[in-house]
Amino acid sequence: QVQLVESGGGLVQPGGSLRLSCAASGSVFSINAMGWYRQVPGKQRELVAAIGGTDSTNSADSVRGRFTISRDKANNTVYLRMNSLQPEDTAVYYCAAASSPAKLLVSSLGPDYWGQGTQVTVSS
Repeated sequence: QVQLVESGGGLVQPGGSLRLSCAASGSVFSINAMGWYRQVPGKQRELVAAIGGTDSTNSADSVRGRFTISRDKANNTVYLRMNSLQPEDTAVYYCAAASSPAKLLVSSLGPDYWGQGTQVTVSS
């Protein structure tokens, strides 16, 4: 089992920045990809960004150029740096981990593990 604990969410004004963190613990040797999803009420959870074992990254078109995913392998932590935040970025953000990148990139598969979620609100 893997446990994922997120932190860093909160309220920010439009144009502002936040950094989310997700610390993994437990059977971390089984993880080969981590990512961030977000969800708003009434909509499906969507992949925001993912990072694989070779540090290759993917991001959604809606956040490309504004959000950056990175990780600290030594501390089993993944980050999501969010710049130029807009009200439409308001959502609950979830950390996810999987045994293969495909499980994050192919929507019909899905991650093996989820964090509890952290609220990000962009509002003036």
